[in-house]
Amino acid sequence: MKDGKLNAIYWPLRLTYGLVPLLAGLDKYVGLLADWKSYLSPTAASLLPMAPSTFFHAVGVVEIAVGLAVLAGATRLGALAASGWLIVISLDLVLGGFFDVAVRDLAMAVGAYALASVAGVRGEAFVPHLGSVAPPAAHAHSG
Repeated sequence: MKDGKLNAIYWPLRLTYGLVPLLAGLDKYVGLLADWKSYLSPTAASLLPMAPSTFFHAVGVVEIAVGLAVLAGATRLGALAASGWLIVISLDLVLGGFFDVAVRDLAMAVGAYALASVAGVRGEAFVPHLGSVAPPAAHAHSG
């Protein structure tokens, strides 16, 4: 596939899966987009070792980190994390009876997986710069 055609797929996905988690994560602190606590199933809430508001602040940190990873160049890692995260969210949404939102999040999980796949086809490292770090030189033992 030509680079131009691959870029036409890659960049919209990268921007989407970078900005959406970043904004959703920030919104866990300001609450402009949704009442996030209303999406927490009673089953999941009963298993939490903390208050739902504290839990959602932690969720916000994870979502911000995932968005920044995608935008900062750790696209494959961030996109796979987003995909897994969205699947877990979908399971909670099913438990809470939010089937329509669960289906949407599963579709988004497929898109995040597609982004990770396209990034791999582009030759991106799973974790950037990790492969370029030379291993430490072996030290000779002196006797």
